[in-house]
Amino acid sequence: MFYRPEDGHGLPHNPFNAIVTPRPIGWISSRSAAGVDNLAPYSFFNALAYKPAQVMFSSTSAKEDQDGTKDSVANIRETGVFACNIVSYALRDAMNASSQLLPKDVDEFAHAGLEKAECETIACSRVAASPAVLECRLVEVIELRGEANRMVIGEVTGVHIDDACLRDGRLDVTLYQPLSRLGYRDYARVTEVFELARPDD
Repeated sequence: MFYRPEDGHGLPHNPFNAIVTPRPIGWISSRSAAGVDNLAPYSFFNALAYKPAQVMFSSTSAKEDQDGTKDSVANIRETGVFACNIVSYALRDAMNASSQLLPKDVDEFAHAGLEKAECETIACSRVAASPAVLECRLVEVIELRGEANRMVIGEVTGVHIDDACLRDGRLDVTLYQPLSRLGYRDYARVTEVFELARPDD
């Protein structure tokens, strides 16, 4: 089949998210200027550069109690910092619980039953049980085409790695099985890896 997005796809569900997969999940923690912690998963998330290390996530909807955006973007605009918590397979239910649409004064850590830890380089909470966390300072919020579409770029200022996930000096993702987002309501976890040598290595 072929379709133009502006014309519609004619299928029961939009296939776009199922095509661009798997997508890593950025479990974004932030804190409002009033001191309320927030935690929400975003599947439009990725690394952007090595030096300096930078990451991005995109928010694509809005809440009634925020000004045309969601809690994460509103908080980051206020404070200029956020953390990207990596979701392990063991944390899948807590991640899902934190995706619920809640009032901006509700702490999703408490809602999902998660223990917090304080970040080292920024004033923000992180998920204590996350196998890896990237502490970030805001670089830019970019307004994308479409209503409420915003991309947040951050520079990594601190990195947490669970020592139990290191093997022979390398981060072994199979030890925590990172969750990835597929299309529809589908997810996957990484359970095995393989290497390919680049032609110019």
